[in-house]
Amino acid sequence: MRFSRIGGAAAVGFAVTIATINLIMVPAGLPPAGTDAGRAAAFFAADGRLVGVASALAPLAWILATLFGAAAVTAVRESEQARQEAWSLVGFAGVLLQNLTFAGVIAARLALARSAGAGPQAAAALWAWHDAAFTLNGTFLAMALAGLSVAGLRAGLIRPWLAALGALAAVLQFTSACLAFLVIERAGPLGLVGLAGWLAWVVWLVAYGLRLAGAPAGPVQPGGPGGPAAGLRRG
Repeated sequence: MRFSRIGGAAAVGFAVTIATINLIMVPAGLPPAGTDAGRAAAFFAADGRLVGVASALAPLAWILATLFGAAAVTAVRESEQARQEAWSLVGFAGVLLQNLTFAGVIAARLALARSAGAGPQAAAALWAWHDAAFTLNGTFLAMALAGLSVAGLRAGLIRPWLAALGALAAVLQFTSACLAFLVIERAGPLGLVGLAGWLAWVVWLVAYGLRLAGAPAGPVQPGGPGGPAAGLRRG
């Protein structure tokens, strides 16, 4: 199987996996960023096993994300080298850094679930770390979205609407990261900025993965300015 197909399937699998983690945690009452530490600790104390089930999917998500990023770089790299650009590497760096940052988020959740009886000070510190890392992760999601969107568009791999969606999601994620102090200060409407960016990120992942899976076996050839790639199949 072509590596681009593997990467495209990995992008869709990554989107499904992170959506599944949230479908497990959010209906169960996962506290949003800015929630009082006592309330957050109570959730993790009561639903520790559920946290463990959702966290078991996270390593799979990180592997799939890495495969997707590597495949995207491979698909557009020859075109980028001809232009002496490296946007895809910026995007891949964002993918790897978000993997690392979210490993810290999952670690904090597991620690909260295991140390529920350790006292309010330990819970407050862990929850503050969780919220900060979770919100600042928007920086690396923005890098991934912007870098791979620019690279994919300029190489003719993705269409302008998908690059525009990536740019919108990147702006929302980066804005949320810049407002991290306010977002984690208390639960409120500012949290919706990051949520909107995350939803756009999931849609972007699926659409990008489908385009990547349908890329031709050889190097991607750009179409007209801003237009679709001439060699892409429409399947």
